[in-house]
Amino acid sequence: MRRVVITGRGTVNPLGADVPSTLAAMADGTCAIGTLTCQDADRLSIQIGAEVRGFEPAAHFDKPQLGLLDRFAQFALVAAREAMTDAAITLTPDRTAVIMGTSGGGFGTQNDAYRAVFQDGKSRVHPFTVPRLMANAAASHISMGIGVTGPTYTVSTACASSNHAIGQAYQMIASGMVEAALAGGAEAMLSFGGIKAWEGLRVLSPTGCRPFCSTRDGMVQGEGAAVFVLEDRDAALARGATVYAEITGFGMTSDARDIVMPSQHGAEAAMRRALGNTAPQSVGYINAHGTGTRANDQIEVAAIRAVFGDHADHLLVSSTKSMHGHLIGAAGAVELLGCLMALDGTVPPTVGVADQDAACDLDVVAGSARATQIDMVLSNAFAFGGLNAVLALARPT
Repeated sequence: MRRVVITGRGTVNPLGADVPSTLAAMADGTCAIGTLTCQDADRLSIQIGAEVRGFEPAAHFDKPQLGLLDRFAQFALVAAREAMTDAAITLTPDRTAVIMGTSGGGFGTQNDAYRAVFQDGKSRVHPFTVPRLMANAAASHISMGIGVTGPTYTVSTACASSNHAIGQAYQMIASGMVEAALAGGAEAMLSFGGIKAWEGLRVLSPTGCRPFCSTRDGMVQGEGAAVFVLEDRDAALARGATVYAEITGFGMTSDARDIVMPSQHGAEAAMRRALGNTAPQSVGYINAHGTGTRANDQIEVAAIRAVFGDHADHLLVSSTKSMHGHLIGAAGAVELLGCLMALDGTVPPTVGVADQDAACDLDVVAGSARATQIDMVLSNAFAFGGLNAVLALARPT
């Protein structure tokens, strides 16, 4: 099996328009959650979210391109371009994969189409409604833009989508199926219809995202994308590439229990599979799924304690969702930036924790970032439907 490394990073998210600004915001403990500006926001019960502000599509795409691109695909393409520039790699088209994760796909396009037909009484919708809203649009446009002819597809497993996408890209390279891959996730559900749908679940917070805090009252939605270049380690070293981390394991499981309630057993199993034969004591940091709901936070902490035993007392844990919101299908991808930051010596914080929940008795990095040496990290993603995906990453050697 080949060793797989990350050599390129790209993002557009509520914390920043690129990787450097995102990492700086994470290090500063910036919270990007604010008042929503979408159409009819005043009719929403929940009026906060983590929007990507100041994004000008016309600065990145010409008019014909914009006619084909939903907001989620725009984010994905901009992130992919940054990742390719960062990696400075020449790809072999038929030996490269593009695997993207998303939950809602072109949700904004769907929202606009429903509004046009049912509210405005129009008899037709945008002619490119279908290619804009289809979940594979981001992956397809990335492959066309870069000229990749290898395996290209989308994974849609709710909040675990991008971890599944990155994990499958890792497996493809490790097995020799491809030489390199672009993988990540993209999401843009912050429309009236998107928020209304989530309001129905009664899991959204009206006040903010405070994972592991005793006063937490739910999750906050975000939007954005992150894309990474993954490649064979030997090939990366041979061309003198900058290696940000090595992916050492990937675990995925299904709870097979409940469509919305998380399972400790499923979370445990995914973390154990990501570790493989690696000693749990090797892990220094976990970027938690940490949504800010009582059920998720407490069950995740219990799962971490079951997997790590006494070493759980020595782990650092944080949830960057407190800063950039829950990016649903893109969550794991943006959170992976926090994992790379931790491997580089700075653990990103969980902001807004005023009083840590006694049931969440781990060393939660709260308030501000913590400088320390970390050799190995886990990135947790636990989705509705009981679908779990955990990535294990190590400092490059």
